[in-house]
Amino acid sequence: MTKPQKMAAKATENAAKATAPVQNKRAAVLSAALGLFSRFGLHGTSVDQVAARAGVSKSNLLYYFANKEELYVCVLRELLEVWLAPLREFSAEQDPQQAITDYIRRKLVVSRDSPDASRLFCLEMIQGAPLLKGELAGELRGIVEHKSAVIQGWIDAGRLAKVDPEHLIFMIWATTQHYADFAVQVQALTGKTLADPAFFEQTVANVQAVVLKGVGVR
Repeated sequence: MTKPQKMAAKATENAAKATAPVQNKRAAVLSAALGLFSRFGLHGTSVDQVAARAGVSKSNLLYYFANKEELYVCVLRELLEVWLAPLREFSAEQDPQQAITDYIRRKLVVSRDSPDASRLFCLEMIQGAPLLKGELAGELRGIVEHKSAVIQGWIDAGRLAKVDPEHLIFMIWATTQHYADFAVQVQALTGKTLADPAFFEQTVANVQAVVLKGVGVR
């Protein structure tokens, strides 16, 4: 490696080291905000509460986010990415029943690993999605339309029963998210949560069975 190359590499390394603390603080603020927003909503959460939970000063928090509303929108956008990730994996080249089986598992993994994200998304929808309407009408709608077309292609090819693709997606969302949004109810009735590996696998198997029996070719 030449001297200029070494200097460039060192500069890149130093820049990465300088950026890391900033990224870590920002991530801590987003994580703290998610936990509070999912429990108390936008109006029930204060900037001071988020800062205290994140372990940063209020002024430091407002350096990264201009106000509480901007922070809330950033949290919503990040959770939307988490929420949409499993659906992005759908592709026409897959075996339809295997694709749906995998999708259900991935959605339940999100409910198990990111319950706060699921609950905040649910809360935002119940409130009319005042700060997320643009994202819903844009990116989310585009993805659902594209994946619905994939499902319709499987139906037209006789590989799935005749069901409305959008309603199939809605039903999978409702069923898988129930285990995060109504986790307290699930635990009260069963004494278990998705954190229990055996109960998680039981949940996956049962949701898969119910959905696939409905869409399997008959």
